[in-house]
Amino acid sequence: MNLTENLNVKNLRGELSRLREELQLRDQLVQQLSQELFRLVKGNANFTPTPEVSEQHQSELRLLREQLQEVEQQVQFYQQQISVRDKEIYQLRQSVQELTDRSRMLEQTIQEMPHIYRRKFAERMTPVREKIEQLQRENRQLHAELQSVSYRLAVKNRRTNTKVDLPSFSRPLSSPIPSFGTV
Repeated sequence: MNLTENLNVKNLRGELSRLREELQLRDQLVQQLSQELFRLVKGNANFTPTPEVSEQHQSELRLLREQLQEVEQQVQFYQQQISVRDKEIYQLRQSVQELTDRSRMLEQTIQEMPHIYRRKFAERMTPVREKIEQLQRENRQLHAELQSVSYRLAVKNRRTNTKVDLPSFSRPLSSPIPSFGTV
């Protein structure tokens, strides 16, 4: 889970708890208002109000009903907000789970990578090794043939060259033998 998602989840949780506290406070106020209304209605059952008192009670009752209706609307609004936030939290949790699963899969793949590369490298090296071995065999064979040919050539040269190869000097026909003067 990255930092932004973590902060989002924390913010959503904080907002959710704040909304629940407000909802609880509203519920308490509704409870208090209904108890007060019940007490007023029960306490005034034996009382025969005068028209002025009756009018005042009716206006207070209307005011209480309006307040109650406003509180009910706010409660409904907050319940919708909580429902929306719950859906967001659920979706974020699913996202976190999917990302966690993907992260585990990637970690496993990364851990397997050295083994895969070694195996692939070994597979690629097998034909290269075979080619090198073949070339070395051919090289040894050619070297042996070269030595054999060299040996046969040397033997042949010894047989044909038993006499010493001296340079031959040609004698000019018209020139006399040089004299070294009177010796």
